[in-house]
Amino acid sequence: MPKVSKRKIIDKVLIMFGVVATIALLVIGGLAWWAYSFTSSNVYNELASQKIFFPPKGSPELANPKIGPYLDQYAGEQLLTGPQARAYANHFIAVHLSEVANGQTYAQVSAESLANPSNVQLKQESQTLFQGETLRGLLLGDAYAFSTVGQIARIVAIVCFVAGGVMAILVLLGLGHLATT
Repeated sequence: MPKVSKRKIIDKVLIMFGVVATIALLVIGGLAWWAYSFTSSNVYNELASQKIFFPPKGSPELANPKIGPYLDQYAGEQLLTGPQARAYANHFIAVHLSEVANGQTYAQVSAESLANPSNVQLKQESQTLFQGETLRGLLLGDAYAFSTVGQIARIVAIVCFVAGGVMAILVLLGLGHLATT
């Protein structure tokens, strides 16, 4: 029985490790790509179904210096992406909500409304703030946050695929080295 050198044993162990690492990286990359595709398509589909559009170019809504610089790039477009949802929530809805009830939040106005149940204006402001803050929260929490998670998953997938490709090349080089020694 021929004697196996320590070098060949080390080469075989490293090749096996490389094969396992390559498979693991490609599986993780595939799962991360699936997560990216899942989040991207769901964010897009949910936003598309809401039929929210940015004000058209040159409209009075975009003239406000708290709105225009942030939304001009999306003027007239339908809101379909996470970054668009963030811009709309922070620079359109938030600006309009700050003009209701002298900039008070829903929690503040609601407390006042409960303390003064006959005050119709407080009740209306409370309802407007509730609806606006809810929409803003959904756009930021669901659309923008999940969009960002999807983009991170995309980066992870690409890194894993590249690393898996590098590992596959190293495995092939190791097999070549093993065959020649």
